[in-house]
Amino acid sequence: MKTFLVGVTAGLLAAVCVSAGAQIAEPKQVVVLRAARMLDVAGGRVVSPAEVLVTGDRIGEVGQHVLRPAGAQVIDLGDRTLMPGMIDAHVHLFLHPGAEDLQTVEEGVPQRTLIAASAAKADLEAGFTAERDMGTEGAGSADSAVRNAIDAGMIPGPRMRMSGMAIDILGGHEDANRYNPAQKVLSNADYANSTEGIVTAMRAQRKEGADFTKIYETGRDELVGGEFRTPYQYTADELKAAVAVAARVTGGMEGARPGVPAPGHGVAVHATGEPGTGYAVEAGVESVDHAYFLSDATMAAMKAKGIYAVPTFAIAEYFEQTATGARKAREREQSEFHNAQFKRQLAAGVPMAVGSDVGPFPHGTQARELELMVANGMPAAEVLRADLLNGAKLLGWEGKIGELKAGYWADVIAVDGDPLAEIAATTRVRFVMKGGVVFRRP
Repeated sequence: MKTFLVGVTAGLLAAVCVSAGAQIAEPKQVVVLRAARMLDVAGGRVVSPAEVLVTGDRIGEVGQHVLRPAGAQVIDLGDRTLMPGMIDAHVHLFLHPGAEDLQTVEEGVPQRTLIAASAAKADLEAGFTAERDMGTEGAGSADSAVRNAIDAGMIPGPRMRMSGMAIDILGGHEDANRYNPAQKVLSNADYANSTEGIVTAMRAQRKEGADFTKIYETGRDELVGGEFRTPYQYTADELKAAVAVAARVTGGMEGARPGVPAPGHGVAVHATGEPGTGYAVEAGVESVDHAYFLSDATMAAMKAKGIYAVPTFAIAEYFEQTATGARKAREREQSEFHNAQFKRQLAAGVPMAVGSDVGPFPHGTQARELELMVANGMPAAEVLRADLLNGAKLLGWEGKIGELKAGYWADVIAVDGDPLAEIAATTRVRFVMKGGVVFRRP
């Protein structure tokens, strides 16, 4: 009996080894994508006709005509434009339309994690193959589990950079300030009331899997007589300590330099106005998200340091559309102010990335952000560069995503129309491939 069991065990191990060996030796899938047009992001032009050779999870060749190896599958996408998968640098997978502050109170973390998985699928199918989640809004580090499940192929979704919970002061922008204190309603962010608190919170978040840190630096906002006012939450020195922590824990990563966090692993701030925006830029954050008002000095520093503004017009439009009465008028006034300030920022050469703040409005609809950036004065070619080239840098995937080039990950989408001629083409995604795997086809 013992001899029999040994023989069976050896046979099973041999079978596993043969199976594993066969899997390792299995040839990579080869696909040729063909369409009427292809977006040259850096060149700001459309090439016609277009073919992309995909081998496994990488792009092998790009051109008007590519080599077609024997046995290659050809996917003809017809009168469409091939382009890199889009990038949303400001999303909230754990939020959905409705009372944002009550979602944390009424929905448990398991429920919200399932909602996040559904949101990731919707964003991917809308053509967003890479995203940065800017805080779980009370769901702790559950976003790391969502990212890991995506990476393992368990659920569909974009490539993700996750922040865990945002960081905030007691009584700050995302604290539960308008509830009965006796109810002890939890904050939607992790408290940090000092430099030591910031360091402690960041260390805990990175331990739990956070890729980068999101900090609330300003709020609540007011526009009084044309003057934008918003209190700051952290000093420049406190924010410098946050950047230093990020630099320390990412020191061995690709792209890291002494005292500077690795790209995609630094600090991003919710910051709408001065002096908070200036403090954040002085500290060396990766991005200033919302950026309703930037002083001349702050804009010059952002240009010099390569710090991105992420305007988030889509959420502002949604809040205005869904507001009523006096609040609707306030939202409209603030949007008009932001639109005018955006034009100043463009004229000053502030680097831009594209982020929609999707979550409070429906996931999968955030290509509207690109339309609004064009509507507010940024040429379509520049908006696409901001989304794809700058977005890849901001998320730490420069040279891997954002362009259709040999050696890049095969994140390819096809849209109806020409996005350079009509940016709304980005809202008409018909084909989605991420890492060589097709997630949507006509």
